[in-house]
Amino acid sequence: MNKLVKFIKLIARYILIVLNDGFICLPTKNDLILFESFNGKEINDNPYAIYKELLSKKPNFAKSVFFSVKPAEYSRLRQEFPNVRLIKRFTPKWVWYIARAEFWVMNSRMPGWWKKNRRTKYIQTWHGTPLKKLGADISDVEIPGSDTKKYHQEFYEEAARWNYLIAPNLYSQRIFSKAFGFKNQFLNFGYPRNDILYRDNNSRAIKNLKQKILGSSAKKAILYAPTWRDDYYIKPGQYKFDLPFDLRTFFQNVSDDVVLIIRPHYLVKDSINITGFEDRVKVLADTDISKLYLLSDLLITDYSSVMFDYANLKRPMLFYPYDLKHYRDKLRGFYFQYDSAHLPGPLVTKPAEFYAKINQFDKQGEFKDCSDKLNQFYDKFCQWENGTASQRVVDVILKGEKNGK
Repeated sequence: MNKLVKFIKLIARYILIVLNDGFICLPTKNDLILFESFNGKEINDNPYAIYKELLSKKPNFAKSVFFSVKPAEYSRLRQEFPNVRLIKRFTPKWVWYIARAEFWVMNSRMPGWWKKNRRTKYIQTWHGTPLKKLGADISDVEIPGSDTKKYHQEFYEEAARWNYLIAPNLYSQRIFSKAFGFKNQFLNFGYPRNDILYRDNNSRAIKNLKQKILGSSAKKAILYAPTWRDDYYIKPGQYKFDLPFDLRTFFQNVSDDVVLIIRPHYLVKDSINITGFEDRVKVLADTDISKLYLLSDLLITDYSSVMFDYANLKRPMLFYPYDLKHYRDKLRGFYFQYDSAHLPGPLVTKPAEFYAKINQFDKQGEFKDCSDKLNQFYDKFCQWENGTASQRVVDVILKGEKNGK
């Protein structure tokens, strides 16, 4: 039965590819724009920020812009975003629209076997400032179903299709150029998803967010947002996650009004056990992470690029890379020195050190000896962020629309 299902899916794919090959020979349609976030799994991140800004500036586009979503997520996303026009990925209707769109606005790679209309402009927003090695800079790929040479070539071929690539800072631009082999136009605007961190970083907005998400505006929030491990999987496409600290000991080191928010990578969001602590722990894999940044008093992370976004708020961060030696030296490698001298907050690798720093933050509300490092980190990695990125990307779209008519 499984072989039959796979065969039917393969035939369906080839039919859609043939349709697309024909449709991309047609002219693009004025004002038709397709947005997509994380391969259609969500409606969020940079594409959604740009989408909202576009409709705010040009409400008449509401009938001609769509979010491309996975069929399995369609019902959930339709209920969550009733005012967003959705279209199911890899359906005949989707093929017709994506083949004739004037713009694609996406934050992840499209499959290499899917062709783009040569008249379509592709805005790649990407989804983070790189700490870990990316694309062709990864010397030994450990992802199931791929090998290093193939992985590198896929990145080069995909990046060649991007007309524009958003960069949040000069550091990222230089890395993207090499790791992706990108040779077209950079948009050095900062990340659109971070505009909210400048617009809503005020006591009233934060109070409302805490009330809505945590149930009380008086609660203190600690956000734990780790990265995922490429080599820690059950089988190809199914990854594991183990919480690297004990929840009971964690809460023994903080006051009673503290809530722990766990923001897992979407690949591991279903494998977190918080039994016994449901009243003090929230696993929020799908909530807009920018809102979690805003309501959080402290960020705990390891190697995730969330550190770069959170730095826009100039709030305390704690780094807990419990598997640092393996991750840095064997798995991914880093672009800059990941150590206590260069990170914008304390770095700990042992449970006892971790709990001590949590207790220190709970009592003092900050890590005073890291304030200078945090300011230096902000100056380097938030240099192009000022709350106007979405507007500037929309200006590029509208200019392209005007020139195309």
